[in-house]
Amino acid sequence: MSDLSAPITNPSNFRDLAANVRSVPIRPHVLFRSDHLGALDVQDARQIQALGVRRVLDFRGVDERATAVCALPQVQVHSLAIEPTIVQVLAELVDAGERLGEADVVRHMQDTYRGFVRTSSHRFAEFFRLLLESDDPTVFHCTAGKDRTGFAAALVLHALGATRDEVMQDYLLTNQRLKPPAYVWRGLEPHVAQVLWGVQPEFLQASLDAIDQDYGGLDAYLREGLSVGAAERERLHALYRR
Repeated sequence: MSDLSAPITNPSNFRDLAANVRSVPIRPHVLFRSDHLGALDVQDARQIQALGVRRVLDFRGVDERATAVCALPQVQVHSLAIEPTIVQVLAELVDAGERLGEADVVRHMQDTYRGFVRTSSHRFAEFFRLLLESDDPTVFHCTAGKDRTGFAAALVLHALGATRDEVMQDYLLTNQRLKPPAYVWRGLEPHVAQVLWGVQPEFLQASLDAIDQDYGGLDAYLREGLSVGAAERERLHALYRR
């Protein structure tokens, strides 16, 4: 088993989910979150393989997967497709001639995160069903590894007993890790596009607020929305905690 002492540069947002959690003993080198695995060079692929990764859980939509097929050999890839609605929404607004500012992008990002709860919970339920099958070393990811992946990471960390501060710390680490694309997203000024390619506490909080409104809290959402009740939480602890 290797480690991450030599940083993986591509994908830039690849990291061990246990790395920044101190309140509970989450097993290292078992759950990894990442941006997509479709542009790996040989060295990065070898490093990820050396971690023992056997399973990849991919939240990308159909076109995203087709244009950047997983380049990690000898793994089982599971598609948990959630289409990236934020891109379509912003493109339609720009094409209609709207000049978007930072606050507009924040608002639409918050809508996206509410959608994770209100339209995509079945995908996150599938995600947990797969995690409950075995503790095979696993990478879960979307394209940038920040939104769909960030929400999934928050759910897993909470289910494993991490504090709210640790959940948010892991979420915001994307801003230090993720390399933004070289191009400027069409129709957006650079400072506005920067909002799209980062994360903010307000994004994740929008999903948590939706959970509170619809379910009465994260524990109830796990139980009622994702079928992760007491027995499943106990098994998650057995699989992913030391």
